[in-house]
Amino acid sequence: MDVLWRGGVIVALGVVTWLVVAGGRAFVGGRQRRALAAPPLLDGGTNGLVRILAFSSDTCRQCHTHQWPAVQRVLAQRVGRIVVEEVDAPSHPDLAERYRILTVPSTVVLDGDGQVRAVNYGFANTQKLLEQVDALIKGAMTAEMATRA
Repeated sequence: MDVLWRGGVIVALGVVTWLVVAGGRAFVGGRQRRALAAPPLLDGGTNGLVRILAFSSDTCRQCHTHQWPAVQRVLAQRVGRIVVEEVDAPSHPDLAERYRILTVPSTVVLDGDGQVRAVNYGFANTQKLLEQVDALIKGAMTAEMATRA
């Protein structure tokens, strides 16, 4: 009987854990969908370039020791093709709400028209950001070539 009780507790803990993880994923997924549906950010100044908004705060150690260097590496590898802006989330609650930012670091990748194309909650490494940026650069080049033809 003791073995059955312990087995039941283990199964119950497994189910609760699964529900918490699934609920968390659904919550984040919903926030990402709403962020991706945000209206374009049309404040000019990017000349149609891909833009990365890197959300951070003064007290976020990971933002300054990991995320910002990763973003700077992307900028260095795509000079003249992207614009990067560091956004202090507490000082810009309008932008943080617009993109559903609850944690820092977070990055938002916008296409040349200011439309959100990727949202990364938490640390996004250089490779992930390069893939997101390169997909937009390639898409913009393809669209430009189609317009010329």
